[in-house]
Amino acid sequence: ELMTGYTMLRNGGVGNGGQPWMLRWSSRIRLTWLSFTLFIILVFFPLIAHYYLTTIDDADDAGKRIFGPRTGNELCEVKHVQDLCRIRESVSEELLQLEAKRQELNSEIAKLNLKIEACKKSIENAKQDLLQLKNVISQTEHSYKELMAQNQPKLSLPIRLLPDKDDVTFPLPKSNRNCRLHNCFDYSRCPLTSGFPVYVYNSDDYPFGSSLDPLIKQAFEATVRTNVYVTENANIACVYIILVGEMQEPVMPKPTELEQQLHSLPYWRTDGHNHLIINLSRKSETQNFIYNISTGRAMIAQSTFYDVQYRPGFDIVVSPLVHAMSEPNFLEIPPQVPVKRKYLFSFQGEKIESLRSSLQEVRSFEEEIEGNAPADYDDRIITTLKAVQDSKLDFVLVEFTCKNQPKASLPTEWALCGERDDRLELLKLSTFALIITPGDTHLVISAGCAMRLFEALEVGAIPVVLGEQVQLPYNDVIRWNEAALIIPKPRITEVHFLLRSISDNDLLAMRRQGRFLWETYFSTSDNVFSTVLAIIRTRIQIPAAPIREETAVEIPHRSGKAAGTDPNMADNGDLDLGPVETEPPYASPKYLRNFTLTAMDIYRNWNSAPGPFHLFPYTPFDPVLPSEAKFLGSGTGFRPIGGGAGGSGKEFQAALGGNVPREQFTVVMLTYEREEVLMNSLERLNGLPYLNKVVVVWNSPKLPSEDLLWPDIGVPIMVVRTEKNSLNNRFLPWDEIETEAILSIDDDAHLRHDEIMFGFRVWREARDRIVGFPGRYHAWDIPHQSWLYNSNYSCELSMVLTGAAFFHKYYAYLYSYVMPQAIRDMVDEYINCEDIAMNFLVSHLTRKPPIKVTSRWTFRCPGCPQALSHDDSHFHERHKCINFFVKVYGYMPLLYTQFRVDSVLFKTRLPHDKTKCFKFI
Repeated sequence: ELMTGYTMLRNGGVGNGGQPWMLRWSSRIRLTWLSFTLFIILVFFPLIAHYYLTTIDDADDAGKRIFGPRTGNELCEVKHVQDLCRIRESVSEELLQLEAKRQELNSEIAKLNLKIEACKKSIENAKQDLLQLKNVISQTEHSYKELMAQNQPKLSLPIRLLPDKDDVTFPLPKSNRNCRLHNCFDYSRCPLTSGFPVYVYNSDDYPFGSSLDPLIKQAFEATVRTNVYVTENANIACVYIILVGEMQEPVMPKPTELEQQLHSLPYWRTDGHNHLIINLSRKSETQNFIYNISTGRAMIAQSTFYDVQYRPGFDIVVSPLVHAMSEPNFLEIPPQVPVKRKYLFSFQGEKIESLRSSLQEVRSFEEEIEGNAPADYDDRIITTLKAVQDSKLDFVLVEFTCKNQPKASLPTEWALCGERDDRLELLKLSTFALIITPGDTHLVISAGCAMRLFEALEVGAIPVVLGEQVQLPYNDVIRWNEAALIIPKPRITEVHFLLRSISDNDLLAMRRQGRFLWETYFSTSDNVFSTVLAIIRTRIQIPAAPIREETAVEIPHRSGKAAGTDPNMADNGDLDLGPVETEPPYASPKYLRNFTLTAMDIYRNWNSAPGPFHLFPYTPFDPVLPSEAKFLGSGTGFRPIGGGAGGSGKEFQAALGGNVPREQFTVVMLTYEREEVLMNSLERLNGLPYLNKVVVVWNSPKLPSEDLLWPDIGVPIMVVRTEKNSLNNRFLPWDEIETEAILSIDDDAHLRHDEIMFGFRVWREARDRIVGFPGRYHAWDIPHQSWLYNSNYSCELSMVLTGAAFFHKYYAYLYSYVMPQAIRDMVDEYINCEDIAMNFLVSHLTRKPPIKVTSRWTFRCPGCPQALSHDDSHFHERHKCINFFVKVYGYMPLLYTQFRVDSVLFKTRLPHDKTKCFKFI
């Protein structure tokens, strides 16, 4: 039944028959009407609403507005609407304030723009003024040069005079015995600017060469090869040198044969002018065979002279050549202290009257009877000395008879006894060594006396020469009275009293001076030959050749990184440390001397021999006497202290002060593979006044990193490559160091700019001293009887470490070329003690302690890697170094001091009309 009803509905019928079409039609009508109604509602109703909303609000009566905006009170009745309103009001106020600020800033910008324009105009005006000032300066310099050219003659080097090879026009003196430089020396071959060229004949090219002592010939040839004055061009030579002795007895040529061979030398030129004949003696019995030879105008250098043979100021008395091919062993040389030894004085010798030499045989009767010979005081000397020995007042040892066969000697000469080692052992126990000159007063010097003098100086026995007529080696240039006692023989009875009256200080000074003379002029063949050349060169007033400098091999590096400023380094308040140089670095004037001063300087100093190294003869530290103005190493005339105008606080603070108005210093910094520490240290030097340049001594075989960027500190940084890792490289006289002042500083040193400047100012007032910051001292260890190195805080010091110290470049030459090589070898062995060695050297030369500035005791930078000095073995090595250096020098040269320089008023701000100065405490 249900299926039947459903079928009927589906077919559109009702009941049995129905009318299906009516149903379909009514359904369609309803659907269409419904759609149309919805369309009208959705389309036309919004249009009508919009129309009313836009037209009804145009009514004049506000009360008739239906959809218009309502008042604020009506809209803010809801709470969240009120919050929104408050936010809107706050934002509106802030916008108004910002707008006001914007307008104010625009006004300020406009004013600043006006100021910028005014500054630009001022800069342009300043540039114009600067250009005008430069033009004025240029014109002034030009006018100054013109004025100087008008008032000073134009000087140029003289034309080199080269005489012909066969020049025979030189005037002859009346006798060869009257030869002096003015009548027997050809100055035309030795111009002032020649450089003193010396030509040395090869002895093997002549027959007498086979008779020479092999050791002396070998030592002489080795010395000639290394001498700076020797030339192979004989045509330009100033002096010609020929070695003729010491000759061996069995093969010695006859005097006539030797004379013929000398006259046949290719550059003898008939009379031998400008020739030097050298006869070196290695033994005390060397004979004076040149006495019987006609040497013409040739100069003679030997150890034995008769008065008829010796020509003062022309011939040269040389020391014996004992150490021919060996260097002296400093460890075998006895120390200079204690001052007094076991024996007050000693003498061993025997006088053999019967010994006759070939020289004595050929002396003519006229020479024998020329003048009345003085009385022979030897008998009185023997009697007096034996009486002193028998009195037992002092321990003395005198022996006038040799236990063994005495050495051969000249007539009336006291022959040496025993072997050399035995004589040295006795002299080591003697405070004084007696040297009795020959009884023949015509014999002014003999090889035996020269040998006694050599041995006495070698072991520190003060020579006492009995006989004032003696001509000691190099006597015309060495002040022997400061190293030896020269007493006339008639005063033999007063000798004991005189020796007892000398104080310990004077004894030590004489012993130290004798040690210096022996080391510098006697000890080696090189010293002897160089001294002979230096004497001739000084006599004819030719300046010495400049000492060599170490050529700096630069390591290429990149720079350009702007150096920062450490506030701890640059925080100086309103203190004006000095100008940071904007001009190119200013080098110290080269050390030049007027040629006329060469001979004058010989006698100026207390040990004035012009030796091979010029260690003492002339230094840039001579004291300025109140009555003289003197030109010293920097080339600037020093003036006596006093009479100055003084300076106000402002002027003193800004000026460098001192006697050299313009001067800079060079920083030498030693480093080893610590790039970060090095860069930080270099940056701390940025802006340092009076800094000329920085020389970084790269002590590592490994080169710096290629990508390492070095700081730009405003001055050149020279990175020097060394041949080996050595702490001695710190003190090499690099040619890149163009200033006299050197600031030696470690790569981890931490110093402020004001401290560095203060140290520089103090050094300028004491240029011969080491001036620095960290002080140390030495002490005597009583239980172990040795010296100790001490770094504890103390009110007394004897050393200033060169890890932060100023010193003169002069000492760099002495340290590298003059100081005994044994000291530098020990520095290399321990990789330590170079600073102690420098303090020993300076104190030994000046006999003054260093100067410590400020109260700082350390200078290491905080946070830096540990250095070698923190190792426990560091101090043990330094103990050994001090004791070894004492053995080399023969005494302890370090001096204690409680003197310290502090900058009490250096930073005090005073009015400009008040004086401002250092205060030394």
